Amino acid sequence: MINRILSLVFLLSTGWAQAQSIDGFFRDFTDEWVRQSPNAATANRYFTGEEQDRLERQLTPETVAFERQRIQLARKGLVELAKFDKIDKSAPLTAAQRNSADLMRWQLDSVVRSEPFLEYNFPLQQMNGVNVNLIESLTVRHPLATERDAENYLAALSQVSARMNEAITRAKSLETQNVIPPRFILQATVKQMQSFADPAPAQNPFVTVFAQKLENISAISADKRKDLRAQAENIVAEQVYPAWKIAIATLESQLPRSTDEAGISRLKGGAEAYKFYLRQFTTTDLTAGQIHSIGLREVDRIEKQMDAIFRKMGRTEGSVKDRIEKLKLDMQYPNPRSEESRAQIMRDIEVILGDAEKRSALLFDMRPKSPVVALPFPTFRESNAAANYNSPAPDGSRPGTFQYPRRIENMTKFGLRSIVYHETVPGHHFHIALQVENRNLPRFQQIRAFGGLSAITEGWGLYAERLAAESGWYDGDPEGLLGQLNYELFRARRLVVDTGMHAMHWTRQQAIDYGIEASEIERYVVYPGQACSYMIGELKIIELREKAKRELGDRFSLREYHNVILNAGAVPLELLERQVDAYIARTKH
Repeated sequence: MINRILSLVFLLSTGWAQAQSIDGFFRDFTDEWVRQSPNAATANRYFTGEEQDRLERQLTPETVAFERQRIQLARKGLVELAKFDKIDKSAPLTAAQRNSADLMRWQLDSVVRSEPFLEYNFPLQQMNGVNVNLIESLTVRHPLATERDAENYLAALSQVSARMNEAITRAKSLETQNVIPPRFILQATVKQMQSFADPAPAQNPFVTVFAQKLENISAISADKRKDLRAQAENIVAEQVYPAWKIAIATLESQLPRSTDEAGISRLKGGAEAYKFYLRQFTTTDLTAGQIHSIGLREVDRIEKQMDAIFRKMGRTEGSVKDRIEKLKLDMQYPNPRSEESRAQIMRDIEVILGDAEKRSALLFDMRPKSPVVALPFPTFRESNAAANYNSPAPDGSRPGTFQYPRRIENMTKFGLRSIVYHETVPGHHFHIALQVENRNLPRFQQIRAFGGLSAITEGWGLYAERLAAESGWYDGDPEGLLGQLNYELFRARRLVVDTGMHAMHWTRQQAIDYGIEASEIERYVVYPGQACSYMIGELKIIELREKAKRELGDRFSLREYHNVILNAGAVPLELLERQVDAYIARTKH
């Protein structure tokens, strides 16, 4: 009897030690990963003390050497992770630990798989190039609550020119391999970068946003704030603008060698690269042809639904596309370029957001503690940017942030509600902020240390749009319902045009003619595969919900289903399905 008790104690203690060891591995490996990336450490206030302070004065390198260093570290992580697969069956990992291990394995494997395709990313481009990410890293994600934060901001700002020079060097290297952005991408990027560098340094976002945040730090005297702002202006004038001008000249010099071919398949090995990107962004093995077919099917379904609503409203003339464009114009803000209308749309977004927070209480048990704020994009980014969401800081020092581009075609109430639901409540803010706040997850999951997973993240955002319609939020508002359906149609068309351009040699104009605006097409050109993640993710979330309804019958709870998805965080769709299946099995018994 004593021996049996001792054996049981040994097994329990061994299981505890092994469980602790994988949690320790998650912690230590994530520390090592974040330590290499000052941007990630800064955005998440990941460390403390001198180490954090040192990292907040730096910016992550923008070199191929850095990316290869990450790949080597990912390989090391996979080797270490594999050791936990050999744990004795008497002391297995918990379900939560296994899910986290499988997620980390998938993400690190994706990093390793990226190695052959490092030369397919344009370092300077209008959507998410170094010229954009440097600005967002400092103006959106860099903490500014103390005088020391302000000093660290200036130290990081002084590294912007070095990081930009790395991007320029990389762009020149790619040119020698005939990897040049399409002509229209070069033109759009040059225009955007010139717009950024045209204002006087005092009016540059690096300075104006800094100065605005300094006003909220009461511990800093007016004279000190003036001095700090002057230092920022000097760095922009003497370092940032000269680097931007060299980058612009580099892109302009590539124009004579560029073409208007849009798809990645124009490049040597482009077909394999696109296959990799589709897997990375959809987290499935669906082929370009399969995704294209899904898009065509969904476009047909949604257009028929919209046609029926238009007819009930008495709008019968022209194609669905024509009637959408007419309704957009009918719902456009008066004098859409006026400052009054530009201010009004932001006020309307605040009202929509507040209403969504009240309505969501009926559909969700879980809601973030972090607030979310809506801001317009700075003017220099309006012509290229898509509405986006930035997560709150884990320490609560920064709220979730929704940015809206107020270019002329977006200055309409048509579809505005759906955009807000997607980016904020109950969309990205619920999914991402709850993950940041979920202390039951390893830290790498909380902060998405190894990158986001677009299929579940964007799939949830699109699901949130559809959920609003299913839940009666548009009752009595047929224009609002058409706006929701139009955004779903937009995501279905994305499946068609993204695969069309990158796998089937569609031109930019073919894609525009199919019903997508030019700035969006240009986004897909520099971000192959990402546009496919939205609807593939949404369809999977709906498929799993319907599966749970069928199998659970009266035991099915929509709120509980949402708990499962939100607690899972950002995971590949195959792991999401496994967690939903576990929820079904638990609920049955």
